[in-house]
Amino acid sequence: MKKLIVILTLPIFAMAQEAPATPEQPSMMNAFLPFLLMFVVMYIFFILPKQRESKKTEQMRTSLKKGDKVLTMAGIVGIVSHIDDRFISIKTGDTKIDFEKAAVVKLLEADAEKREAEKK
Repeated sequence: MKKLIVILTLPIFAMAQEAPATPEQPSMMNAFLPFLLMFVVMYIFFILPKQRESKKTEQMRTSLKKGDKVLTMAGIVGIVSHIDDRFISIKTGDTKIDFEKAAVVKLLEADAEKREAEKK
């Protein structure tokens, strides 16, 4: 009977010894690779274009001069009448309004004041 038990259990022990070792865990690089790729894609499609747009807008604000027609964040369209380091005066009709330069969103026409004078 003991011989029978030994013969029947022998293949089980043999299989247990031949069982593959525990699989290796993935490296840290493989674990963070998807996150790294996601960050690169987000940087290319979201952050980079926003930085380019900000540079263009800042360049436009620094190049403003008297007589330019501009659009403000408030939706006011006017002609630049005075420029300081931080503030800008815009003439709309008979009214002058002071804004920060950061409120200027878009340059509509350069030297619009001269063009209006030529029309009259």
